Amino acid sequence: MNLIETFQNLVAQVPELVQPLIVALAGAVPFIEGEGAASIGIIGGIHPVIAAIAGITGNFLCVLVLVLLSSGARNAVVTRNQERKARLAAADGASVTVVEAETDSESGRSAARKAKFRRALDRYGVPGVSLLGPLLLPTQFTATMLAATGVSKARVLLWQAVAIIGWTTILSVFVGSVVHAVS
Repeated sequence: MNLIETFQNLVAQVPELVQPLIVALAGAVPFIEGEGAASIGIIGGIHPVIAAIAGITGNFLCVLVLVLLSSGARNAVVTRNQERKARLAAADGASVTVVEAETDSESGRSAARKAKFRRALDRYGVPGVSLLGPLLLPTQFTATMLAATGVSKARVLLWQAVAIIGWTTILSVFVGSVVHAVS
């Protein structure tokens, strides 16, 4: 039994008032997200609007937590590096270049992924990466990478909300139409 079947079975087994909470939990899972969670709820018999709202809520709350955490982690690292550079510069001006070289060294694969993401961000901007990102990566990953690159939390959250609402609405309308046509 896979994760999607587990959520579908769980939705079918709990009282109607709890079903949207299960859908919201599914929305917080990467690769299921809001659109998958809403589909699970609709197929499980929940009204499409309620399933979509629950999926959107679960997905966005997870993205919100991840953006706040990754933005805070980035700020801590940047502050620590600036303080270390300042201390080393005060002690010896030549040491600054050594610290910069140490912090810029990465594995080749990781550097290639970051460069690819940076090119996409430069080409499409935050709106484009947020709106097109769900086609390739879960919104949780995209939002975390955006926040980690230094994009403001408010901007990341705004465009992730637009993407989550848009994709979940589109898929909910489609799945709801198919379920209605079949029944």
